[in-house]
Amino acid sequence: MSRDLKDILYEQVARIGRAVSSPKRLELLELLAQSEKTVEELADELSVDIKLVSAHLKTLKSARLVTSRRAGKYMVYRLSSSDVAGLWVMLREVAEEHLLELRMAFGQIVSDPKHLVAVGRETLLEQARCGEIIVIDVRPQREYAIAHLPFARSMPVAELERRVAELPKNKRIVAYCRGPFCLLSNEAVMILTAQGRRVRKLLDGVSEWRAAGLPLEVGTAHE
Repeated sequence: MSRDLKDILYEQVARIGRAVSSPKRLELLELLAQSEKTVEELADELSVDIKLVSAHLKTLKSARLVTSRRAGKYMVYRLSSSDVAGLWVMLREVAEEHLLELRMAFGQIVSDPKHLVAVGRETLLEQARCGEIIVIDVRPQREYAIAHLPFARSMPVAELERRVAELPKNKRIVAYCRGPFCLLSNEAVMILTAQGRRVRKLLDGVSEWRAAGLPLEVGTAHE
């Protein structure tokens, strides 16, 4: 009897492992950690068919990692709780620690270390608090409204070129997006560097900041 019970316990935990065993489902978790999104929005972000995204979401929902609600003709998904975002961060960090292949691929994203923030999180927070640096959140504004790093300004990368003048020329700029695998901040660095600004990329996103136990400025998921 005890063996049967142990099998049940491990099987239930394995449900989570199976749910996160797909690269696309992991990316869905990262996207939903930013804000709730419709199936159509998620399909567009992942560049895959809506039916495939729906199937992935069904798997995540069956493992209780995401929940859904209907908004008119749309189905809107969100993470079931913030610890699911923490699960994604933990999985990524373990993979980075143990998988050389991941570190090599990741090196292509951060191929120029001089563009990365060189100070720790607490120091960065204090620099932002004192106005020594300007932190910009280059995700879509809706994601910023849900939660963002303290003292960060919302400057979506799609608006950045026309809004460069809003950034003081005599300040160092730190750009961040959805986390280490997100490329929006890379684009922001290129745009601002071309405009002669001193800018660096922060690998952290909101999920990493939360997982580290650091404060966030948090909004509400529903307006």
